[in-house]
Amino acid sequence: MTNKSSRGDSRERRETVRLPLWAGAAIVVLSAGVVVLLGLLAVSIMERRWEAQRPAIVVRPLAQWEPNNARWGENYPREYETYLKTRIGDTRTRYGGAVLRDYLDEDPYKVILYAGYGFSKDYRQARGHYHAVKDIIETKRIKRPFNAGTCWTCKSTDVPRLMNKMGVREFYAANWHDLKQEVVNSIGCQDCHDPQTMNLRITRPALKEAFAAMGADTSEAGHQQMRSLVCAQCHVEYYFAGDESKGLKNYLVFPWEKGTGVEDMIAYYDGLDFADYVHPVSGTRIIKAQHPDYEMYLTGIHAYRGVSCADCHMPYRTEGGLKFTDHHVQSPLLNISGSCAVCHRWSEQEIRDRAGSIQTKVRAAVLAAEEALVLAHFDTAAAVQAGAGAEELAEARRLLRHGQFRWDYVSSNNGMGFHSPQESMRILGQSVNQAQQARILVARILAAKGVSASPRYPELATRAQAWEVAQSFVEGAGIGLLP
Repeated sequence: MTNKSSRGDSRERRETVRLPLWAGAAIVVLSAGVVVLLGLLAVSIMERRWEAQRPAIVVRPLAQWEPNNARWGENYPREYETYLKTRIGDTRTRYGGAVLRDYLDEDPYKVILYAGYGFSKDYRQARGHYHAVKDIIETKRIKRPFNAGTCWTCKSTDVPRLMNKMGVREFYAANWHDLKQEVVNSIGCQDCHDPQTMNLRITRPALKEAFAAMGADTSEAGHQQMRSLVCAQCHVEYYFAGDESKGLKNYLVFPWEKGTGVEDMIAYYDGLDFADYVHPVSGTRIIKAQHPDYEMYLTGIHAYRGVSCADCHMPYRTEGGLKFTDHHVQSPLLNISGSCAVCHRWSEQEIRDRAGSIQTKVRAAVLAAEEALVLAHFDTAAAVQAGAGAEELAEARRLLRHGQFRWDYVSSNNGMGFHSPQESMRILGQSVNQAQQARILVARILAAKGVSASPRYPELATRAQAWEVAQSFVEGAGIGLLP
């Protein structure tokens, strides 16, 4: 029984398994489908490799100083289409974005700190690059007569063309209003790119000259460094130099001869005894900081790690097999997935909260420095009303000058301190300290004059109130501060 059963099982196992007729057809069709899909995948990979490696198809040859961004867009449509997004004007972050924010309405103390200077009249958040020409034409800071053609330097792709045509010195010395008819194209392609090779290049001489003053050469910069240097042509601290003996009038200079730190710049300006204006309340010679974004960035962790400005504000994008730079220059907080999240593997909300926490702390320190500086200005004015002379107030005014520049250095920076939080807080701490030192010195002077009570500080709750107080000092009358 056992042997027969074993032989029967063996015969059954050797029998051929017969598949239904439709199964064979299905296998043939499935195999053909797999072959087709693999073929399509191979073709797609080859096309993407070709697309990524192929040279740009030049539709229109570009002139050396072509200012019209739309003509560049014919050759580089992806970059141009993203650049056009800089005209969007309703994006907002906690302390930035492209929305038209009025700093003087939000912060009346700025009216006092900039009293007697154009920024006390009009100080709004910058919009996208697309609006650069329109916004400078409409600002109330520009007046007639106004002879500084230099103020066009960072606003238009027409500037390199005009510098090449007129000469750099002649461009700076020209009347701003006389150049208005020729400056019509906003910041764009030609400011940063060579039209023949599309390599990044420096088109503003002030940056090259600033590097030369430090013993460096921009031509030795690599591509990654250039992705920050093209921004540093404009997002920096600067002043207008004048020297008739050298034929210089309103010549654009970055004060980096002693270095790019805030202390280096203060030492540089003090060596020249330079001031943008004399404060009408305290009589202090004030240096107006512009927007030293690049200098602040150099002290931060991103610069230390080799991250460029463009990595965060103009991150790379891909379409198909093509990789290109997103020219929608904006806050990284408006494109966290494409900028911050490339390196920081947290959720978008975590990144947003972290950045907001840093900025809120810096903002609080900015306001603390403002209050100390405003009170120091009024204390000094009270000392003048009590009969104190320039020699008695010299040290207090020096401290006030340095403290206000330090505050302005951080306050005028884009990013509310995020480019370098530790450096921002260090500088603001020094600003508060210097303002309070000035107040102590003035309090001693007042005491020596028989004034022991605090001055009668004016109400500054609104922009209108601050403006009225500031103008009273601008016009020479002032307000009574002595108790």
